[in-house]
Amino acid sequence: MMMGLLAFENNQGLWNGGYYSQFFGIGGVMVTVAILWLSTGYFGGIGAPFAPYFWPYLGQVPKKKERQRPVRVYMDGCFDLMHYGHANALRQAKLLGDQLVVGVVSDEEIVVNKGPPVLSMEERLTLVSGLKWVDEVIPNAPYEITEEFMNTLFSKYNIDYIIHGDDPCLLPDGTDAYALAKKAGRYKQIRRTEGVSSTDIVGRILQTFKHKEGVNENAGVESCDQMKTQLSNFLPTSRRIMQFSNGQAPSPGARVVYIDGAFDLFHAGHVEILRSARQLGDFLLVGVHDDQSIREKRGYPPIMHLHERTLGVLACRYVDEVIIGAPLEVSRDMITTFNISLVVHGTVVEGGSASEVDPYALPKSMGIFQVVTSPKTITSVSVATRIIDNHEAYKKRNLKKKASEDKYYTQKKFVYGD
Repeated sequence: MMMGLLAFENNQGLWNGGYYSQFFGIGGVMVTVAILWLSTGYFGGIGAPFAPYFWPYLGQVPKKKERQRPVRVYMDGCFDLMHYGHANALRQAKLLGDQLVVGVVSDEEIVVNKGPPVLSMEERLTLVSGLKWVDEVIPNAPYEITEEFMNTLFSKYNIDYIIHGDDPCLLPDGTDAYALAKKAGRYKQIRRTEGVSSTDIVGRILQTFKHKEGVNENAGVESCDQMKTQLSNFLPTSRRIMQFSNGQAPSPGARVVYIDGAFDLFHAGHVEILRSARQLGDFLLVGVHDDQSIREKRGYPPIMHLHERTLGVLACRYVDEVIIGAPLEVSRDMITTFNISLVVHGTVVEGGSASEVDPYALPKSMGIFQVVTSPKTITSVSVATRIIDNHEAYKKRNLKKKASEDKYYTQKKFVYGD
């Protein structure tokens, strides 16, 4: 009898309301037998329906909390000439759900709706997959959210909402590419990031290299600086940098790896070299050179200015921290301040250095320098060259897109968003 009593007491966790106390003692054992008899029919085949007085107590048994399915949101795009505006759009989209699925529009669809893409599908997939807010990528997504594709998103990918910016996305016939999603009540809108677009960047490239190839190189560079001031409408804020930053310092004893560069026109080659560098340690610190240093090093200013390039690097999932306007030369003070364990550099180098001083002389002498094979040979110049070589096609594409962008800015209203 005592063993039966102890067994009953050990199961008191199942009786959260404290009802077990009224069954304490000999009566408890008798009730236990009655429960088995009435609820399982063990002694006579009598089932639970004949014990209604006991049902209220069953409600006191704690139920296992059901785990809610994560909210999955979908956002698509061409993501050609990936920039911080794309990254910020995806960051905002991720805030509307738990998991972000991104569709990358196929080359064929871009040609039909916008014009020839600059980057290949493989390069665009690498860029999108490398963003810290992206959980899953769908290649060769359609430009228009058709009923068939929308049903595929809902059934196969368990998408709850389809996301797009407040700027209009129109098909060649002038209709809204997201009309069906809006009609289905599964559409959510985010705020467009001001100051940049792929169309804007193509324009900067065409103007920069046009001036760069001028007869008077110095005059060309000055004109280029003036042109960039006019084309770059980005207004940098500390809040935006905080939104992109991880906000974490390396843990004690962490192996800090440092890599630096211009990171202009952030491309797939940048993503891959940053991935390789991150694998060599616990914390990746990236130095982004200032505009003047880049101009002195390669003879012309960067297409994207310092703050734009900083955001592009910070958006990469392999980057932990950035030094904004890092010096070209790695000094002892820098190594000590950031507790750098290893300095790395890729085999693909952009632009020659005007200085004869080796910027990595100190880390080499300390035995903490390593050359990493660049996984891709793509460079910012090679990307720009694709546009220059197809000047007329991209000029025509820009004229087409510029009209819609001008209309957006003319009719622009404040949209609340983060």
